[in-house]
Amino acid sequence: MKATSYPQGQSEDFAFTQENLRRAETVIARYPKDRKSSALIALLDLAQRQNGGWLSVPAIEYVANYLEIAPIRAHEVASFYSMFNDQPVGKYFIQVCRTTPCWLRGSDGITEACKKKLGVGLRQVSEDGLFSVIEVECLGACANAPMVQINDDYYEDLTPERMAEIIDALREGGEVPVGSQTGRLSSAPEGGPQTLLEVADAKPGEGA
Repeated sequence: MKATSYPQGQSEDFAFTQENLRRAETVIARYPKDRKSSALIALLDLAQRQNGGWLSVPAIEYVANYLEIAPIRAHEVASFYSMFNDQPVGKYFIQVCRTTPCWLRGSDGITEACKKKLGVGLRQVSEDGLFSVIEVECLGACANAPMVQINDDYYEDLTPERMAEIIDALREGGEVPVGSQTGRLSSAPEGGPQTLLEVADAKPGEGA
């Protein structure tokens, strides 16, 4: 590692696995050799996944050392983006969208259902270590509000009752269908298509 004017990060308690080292090198290879710090967000995400869903100080500073940047730069990024967690989370990390479309469709009820079912407050981990819940800003599934993200998956068209059922299923190790919980196809209107329900056969020479 080249000499620098800043102190090295304290990273003795964290190191990428061999598999993640290979992944890190694949990511870094996407950038010019003198711009490998551009891989910072991707490598922080990799470290967070390896570290059980959150970034400890050693994990953050390991990434900084790996990319040969000042540790403060890695801390700035890790503390700025809500995708990074600075404290432990449950195995199932529930992010409840609270932005306007979801709020209008009842996201407050989804949050309360999570807190009541799990017996925890926001950013707390359930006693069994399986769940934690936070509120976040727009996750981009506005047409299917209210919705939550659990780990990497979206669960949409929720009700408080359905949210409680999802938690029960995950706790028991069951599988829960992702996406709309009402059977809606993508972001189609509730109840199915509302237009072009009948399309007459065009006669030869008519139409485009």
